[in-house]
Amino acid sequence: MAALARLGLVLRHGDGEPLLARHRGRRVRRDRLADGGLAGRPSASQTCYSRGIADVRYSELTLQRVKEGYTAGARTLASRSVTGLARTRVTPNVLTTAGVTLCLAAAALAMFENRNEILFYWLAAAVFVVGSVLDILDGALARAGGKTTPFGAFLDSTTDRVGEGAMLGAIGLIFARHHDTIALAFAMAAIAGSFLVSYTRARAESIGLRGDVGIGSRAERVVVITAGLVLAPLSIWLLEGAIYLLTLTAWITVVQRILFVRKQLLVSGGPNGIDER
Repeated sequence: MAALARLGLVLRHGDGEPLLARHRGRRVRRDRLADGGLAGRPSASQTCYSRGIADVRYSELTLQRVKEGYTAGARTLASRSVTGLARTRVTPNVLTTAGVTLCLAAAALAMFENRNEILFYWLAAAVFVVGSVLDILDGALARAGGKTTPFGAFLDSTTDRVGEGAMLGAIGLIFARHHDTIALAFAMAAIAGSFLVSYTRARAESIGLRGDVGIGSRAERVVVITAGLVLAPLSIWLLEGAIYLLTLTAWITVVQRILFVRKQLLVSGGPNGIDER
């Protein structure tokens, strides 16, 4: 045994087991493999997850830049369109009232789709677009003519909800007429989602934060509703698909704005700005 000990097979680095003494290097390698490889090297699943997160963030940034681009373009076009109108006595509140009136008329026209689908769906879409354009021009007129007032901003925001809610409600009644309870439920969810999109932004701005992120703002919702009305004569399923898409994007936007406000509070004031319940 003494001879074996001198050879390093017993009572030394062999831990009392001769075979382990000879294969200590292999044991270390097996331990490293069991622990998931070398320390600090991410696994394949972790790498894929990180790449996925990066792709999602890149897509969000791209969509946000595209949205900011066409929003700025629309505002510029609207400002140029009301240059002459700003010299008249027409007030922004007049355009606001005209816009919501046309949106209500469009909702009423859509309800007559059972008499002539092509006529009333397309007429409703055209009137709804004109009313929505007036909603854009009222703000541009207020800025161009120096006629911005707190009441005007309040009235504009309120009438937006009235016009859009009336149109979505009319579409929901159309689904009820076709005995489609699932589409009716989505139309009601679309109304709630569209209201919350505006509410979350208003609440964020009331506490001095931004809340204009997301992919389902009013401009996008107007486009989706109009497309659904135009395609509805081909199949009611196309109108249903438009409402499904609107509902999804609206609620995604609500979640995006909640998370964005939370992020701003954490960055600006740390956890003290968050009410953990």
